[in-house]
Amino acid sequence: MSTECNHNCNSCSANCNDRKGENKNEFLVSPHEMSSVRKVIGIVSGKGGVGKSLVTSLMAVNMNRRGYSSAILDADITGPSIPKAFGIKERAKGTEIGLFPVKSNTGIDIMSINLLLNNETDPVVWRGPIIAGTVKQFWSDVIWQDVDFMFVDMPPGTGDVPLTVFQSLPVDGIIIVTSPQELVSMIVGKAVHMAQKMNIPILGVVENMSFFKCPDCDHEHSIFGESHIEEVADNYKIPMYAKLPIDPKLAAACDKGMIELYDGNWLDPLADMLEKL
Repeated sequence: MSTECNHNCNSCSANCNDRKGENKNEFLVSPHEMSSVRKVIGIVSGKGGVGKSLVTSLMAVNMNRRGYSSAILDADITGPSIPKAFGIKERAKGTEIGLFPVKSNTGIDIMSINLLLNNETDPVVWRGPIIAGTVKQFWSDVIWQDVDFMFVDMPPGTGDVPLTVFQSLPVDGIIIVTSPQELVSMIVGKAVHMAQKMNIPILGVVENMSFFKCPDCDHEHSIFGESHIEEVADNYKIPMYAKLPIDPKLAAACDKGMIELYDGNWLDPLADMLEKL
């Protein structure tokens, strides 16, 4: 036990011998009594700007196309981008029973702080405990009906929200998203070590912005440098499932709120794995 320990195990990820309630189920928050969620998958990274929201959106769309009921819990409270990618303008509605997620054009259930604000550009200037509490409420107060796969879009890093999600939600596993830069080992390492401390299964890693395929010469260019993801994944003993290219059409689909219309098969191996969970 640290000499600076405040004995508040609920806000600490340290794996010490004096930890109270070593069973992680002790901190789990119950879902709404009308909710039914079979699998919860976290999308994480050790830093921002690598494409977690993109992978979250594509995986929800992929599983939905395969006939599964998919949902997205946008846990990035201060930087929500999921509603924009799906072109959702309406606000979430609720009754005395609970709050209802907004359905996308193809039926994906989505809950994000931007679906509750008067204006999508309103900043969320909240401290950590309030943000963490909001994420818990997205799980406990929202009625998630008959969901096969829920994807949780995490904020970057290893702070309050990832800790809250790992402790409060029944996470079945995480997918780590990274990019080709030299600091990829650090990015993956932070996510891996936090998941290990919290006893969360690591399902695999996805590299975004891996290359740009020239439409004229059909040659692949490594804009951000040569990829090292295979050796990093091998070093941490985790499977590498996909490399996403830099695709202007994909970026345009997100900007126009038409991510559900985009067709790409890069994440199919990851979807195959999720079907076997």
